[in-house]
Amino acid sequence: MGRLTRSLTGLGITALALLTTLPAQAGSLEMQVYPAIDTQTARCPESVTVNEKPQPYREGGYTIDGSANLSQLADRFTVASADEFSVTWVGTLKPAYRQCKATARIVKNDDEAYLSNSYLRLRFTGGKVYLILDMTGMSDANGLTTAILRKGVRNGNPIWSWGGTD
Repeated sequence: MGRLTRSLTGLGITALALLTTLPAQAGSLEMQVYPAIDTQTARCPESVTVNEKPQPYREGGYTIDGSANLSQLADRFTVASADEFSVTWVGTLKPAYRQCKATARIVKNDDEAYLSNSYLRLRFTGGKVYLILDMTGMSDANGLTTAILRKGVRNGNPIWSWGGTD
């Protein structure tokens, strides 16, 4: 009986660890592109996919690493602006999409409907594309605003890390 109790306790601890990291689970995020009403004839992508991956669990919090390989849409991404709660990258659209005027938000996470606040958004305007990571309204298990931990550009594409407490 003692061995069964220890096994069930171990399973319970494992399940609790998985549940506490559930908000940190992410993968392939599909962003649906919505053309502007006044430029419906301009060529825009239908959707854009970005990736996020949780770092290994550490007691007390979680961290998500993200990257957006947008080289098929634009070149020369830079961090355009940043503060404690958001970061915006900007890149020059390639000629095929230069006239695109649209926005985008997360609609799927690993092929499942995403119904939460879209903390990642895109704007296509003026021959540029803007990727916005915004923690406004995002909270962790303790009711604290999630934090942007890293922001930059690697190989010409946006990268980031964000996280919270559990």
